[in-house]
Amino acid sequence: MSSFGPGKTKEVIFSLEEGSVKMFLRGRPVSMLIPDSLAPTYSLDAHPELPTRRFKLDWVYGYRGRDCRANLYLLPTGEIVYFVASVGVLYSVEEQRQRHYLGHTDDIKCLAVHPDMVTIATGQVAGTTKEGKSLPPHVRVWDSVSLSTLHVLGLGAFDRAVCCVGFSKSNGGNLLCAVDESNDHVLSVWHWAKEQKVTEVKCSNEAVLVATFHPTEPNLIITCGKSHIYFWNLEGGSLSKRQGIFEKHEKPKYVLSVAFTEGGDVVTGDSSGNIYIWGKGGPRISHAVPGAHEGGVFGLCVLRDGTLVSGGGRDRRVVLWGRDYSQLQEAEVPEALGPVRTVAEGRGDELFVGTTRNSILRGSIHTGFSALVQGHTEELWGLAAHPSQGQFITCGQDKQVHLWSTDSHQPIWSKMIEDPARSAGFHPNGSVLAVGTVTGRWLLLDTETHDLVAIHTDGNEQISVVNFSPDGAFLAVGSHDNLVYVYSVSEGGRKVCRVGKCSGHSSFITHLDWAEDSSCFVTNSGDYEILYWDPATCKQITNTDVVRNVEWATATCVLGFGVFGIWSEGVDGTDINAVARSHDGSLLASADDFGKVHLFAYPCSHPRAPSHKYGGHSSHVTNVAFLWDDSAALSAGGKDTSVLQWRVV
Repeated sequence: MSSFGPGKTKEVIFSLEEGSVKMFLRGRPVSMLIPDSLAPTYSLDAHPELPTRRFKLDWVYGYRGRDCRANLYLLPTGEIVYFVASVGVLYSVEEQRQRHYLGHTDDIKCLAVHPDMVTIATGQVAGTTKEGKSLPPHVRVWDSVSLSTLHVLGLGAFDRAVCCVGFSKSNGGNLLCAVDESNDHVLSVWHWAKEQKVTEVKCSNEAVLVATFHPTEPNLIITCGKSHIYFWNLEGGSLSKRQGIFEKHEKPKYVLSVAFTEGGDVVTGDSSGNIYIWGKGGPRISHAVPGAHEGGVFGLCVLRDGTLVSGGGRDRRVVLWGRDYSQLQEAEVPEALGPVRTVAEGRGDELFVGTTRNSILRGSIHTGFSALVQGHTEELWGLAAHPSQGQFITCGQDKQVHLWSTDSHQPIWSKMIEDPARSAGFHPNGSVLAVGTVTGRWLLLDTETHDLVAIHTDGNEQISVVNFSPDGAFLAVGSHDNLVYVYSVSEGGRKVCRVGKCSGHSSFITHLDWAEDSSCFVTNSGDYEILYWDPATCKQITNTDVVRNVEWATATCVLGFGVFGIWSEGVDGTDINAVARSHDGSLLASADDFGKVHLFAYPCSHPRAPSHKYGGHSSHVTNVAFLWDDSAALSAGGKDTSVLQWRVV
């Protein structure tokens, strides 16, 4: 018997006699069987290698419009710039190509473009490292051509998150203003190239939604948000404020958006649907367009020709106003794509519209709008790759099921279901897929038509895993009620008949893998058990000799001899949400609670195996899968709602 680990803590114990390796998670022993062919030569002291292949971020699916604003712009390169999770995305629509700025360590919350149209500033939230160390919120200034970081501002100066950022528009754009999410919502001004703070001031007890420099008055900054608009004067290194006076006009609950006319007037949109024009520099209203929208005016954009475009929340209208604020034309955004969050001018009469349902649309007021970027709007867990095509399925808390093409990077179809979804899996022939929900309901859908093939209910807890056997004859449905429900499958996945349920776990089912010959399957549970099952009888297989040498068709279980090297020191057993083995059996990807995707060599059967680590997600990474041909892998972000596509290089 040999043990591995510092001092007396026997982190991993190898027993040749039992042909097993034992590790401990939260003090619980987890025993894993070693195949007979490997046991005689196995040693804990071997030094596992890094994988020879790497991941390169290839595509980012999604956009953060749900709770962020003024975060979509067209650059002279023809790329639109926006963000989701911790990635700054530069998307060339004509070339169908993305580039990615990956300097951030956690969620990006705001974005600004310098007057030179090359330099970008992005602000992020506070994060934590795997070791529990805090990552302070800060602003990164970067070059959109080279993607290099030019400056990092405010490490230790901001609280919670940076929610607004803006460059000065005159004087060569040498100043930058930022607002954090501290209780006082501190407004600070920086010489960004020197990384020096000029001054700071308490802005408001309430939420601040916009902070922007006036285009022609170099010392004027406008902030607005919950029940306020302030006009700040920067003089002699300090800021003084004047409050916007609404006088006879309705005072809104929120001032949501700000734009500037050619003449330097300030235009605001608010939560009551009004557009107000404040005489140059404020603080009084010189013109009002009451009730311009039903619900909030989230987006305002003054076009090159001096006309104004506004985007509405509740009414989903995009309206073009003349220089005299008379309405010229309007278009409506499709309901499924959601209320307007921000509007950006494109080339010619083209507009880009970001929505609160995390979509980006392209079009014009004359021709209407169509989706360019779509994404989930709530926490995302379900992810599965098509068995024989460049397609994958995602489903999540927002009740949306999307089938995506990895070529077009667009949904082939989208379907709204009745319950929040948690898991997904394809029949091996690819023509049917299963979706598990949080209510115990699970569905079979036709992959091509997205028609409902069948609907079943097992228990009333969430269905964490739906996996067809490799021969397509069985479907295993793992639930949070500690049971696995087994169905026999016929008619190419269209007919299922319950065989029984597998009872024996003392905690919820987390992961499940089938044997290559479909003779048995293995499950992991919330209390780190590894159990084996016979699908024909639903009986637990307790004889280790029967299962020790099984070749597994997949490796999605996070506990097992082939994968236990993914667990680093001091982990608590809930830190790794998913693993996936490449189809050629050489790589293993894992998804963790710290926003990282790891790439290991497979098998990963030595303690604390080395890995390549990849950031991009900002919250827990909930799932990971390889495409059928191993050309790429996919990872799903939980609360960041994004899907990242990684090219295998």
